[in-house]
Amino acid sequence: MTDALPYDQRPVDDRPIHTADLPATPQRDRNIVATAWIEAPPEVVHLGHDIGQAQVDYKRRIGPWLLWRAGPATKANARYIALAADDLSVQYTFRLFEDGTGEGTGPSGTTHARFRTWKEDLRDNPPR
Repeated sequence: MTDALPYDQRPVDDRPIHTADLPATPQRDRNIVATAWIEAPPEVVHLGHDIGQAQVDYKRRIGPWLLWRAGPATKANARYIALAADDLSVQYTFRLFEDGTGEGTGPSGTTHARFRTWKEDLRDNPPR
């Protein structure tokens, strides 16, 4: 295993990858990009286009959810999307703003202002 790198220093991994092969845990040595994901729906590939973020990176699985991010990891102009691994049409997004605020609805139907609570909603509510 290689040493963990800051997210903005990780090399792009653009080797084709299928949904079943997306790792469960965060990859700290590279960024798997959405354009490499063979089954990627357009909503993922274009996740950050309207906010000036062209690259979309895979982050991890949260239970049955696949988590992707367009934009930086810190307080910034970013958007996350979670998709059900077995039904890519089931999707939820969370928008992170430069002032550190955010907004997104989770699978419970609750609107969240904090990224942490949005992720907890994903964890606690598998796709139906």
